Amino acid sequence: MRINTRTAAAVAAAALCAGVLAGCSDSGSGSASKEEAADFVAASPSTSPPSSMTSSPSVNPSEEVGKVSVKTGPFGKILVNGKGHTLYLFEADKAKKSTCSGDCVVDWPPALVKGTPQAGTGVKANLLTTTTRSDGTKQAMYNGHPLYTFREDTKPGETKGQDLTEFGAKWFVVSPEGKAITTPPQSASPTSSTSPSESASSSASPSAS
Repeated sequence: MRINTRTAAAVAAAALCAGVLAGCSDSGSGSASKEEAADFVAASPSTSPPSSMTSSPSVNPSEEVGKVSVKTGPFGKILVNGKGHTLYLFEADKAKKSTCSGDCVVDWPPALVKGTPQAGTGVKANLLTTTTRSDGTKQAMYNGHPLYTFREDTKPGETKGQDLTEFGAKWFVVSPEGKAITTPPQSASPTSSTSPSESASSSASPSAS
């Protein structure tokens, strides 16, 4: 009798456990599926790239102007920055303010300064000041003209930006007096049809009788 009771109890317990396990398995699998699906969606990469990739990197092609000096070249005496790169003025700038922004500053980087710009040899210190740009940076200004470099002037002394018309106006190199130089470049060596020595020898030769 005891054996039968124990056996019956064991069978009943096994059946109950099986039922519970089956229920747990059914309900658990559904719950697990939902949770796994949610985790999969959350872990799946977004179709749009992260904001750090979509946003344009901040472009700041400008460089510190350093000391503004005078250098002699094909256009005579012109202003250059601390690295010897040519400085330009933009005829569209009015009222001592820069009108070059956006794509313009990529081709024509503003000559930025911190504090008071330094006047080098040949520069009139009283003409060298600054103007505040829309982003709060300080730009060197000479005789009321904000100063710029040109992107294609990769070497000191180059003047590839001279007399160009871009972004609605002309660009010119700047004289030590703070004016735009609009004259053509000076000739490297003047030509002459007759050399002085030839002229002297010709005049000294006796005339044939």
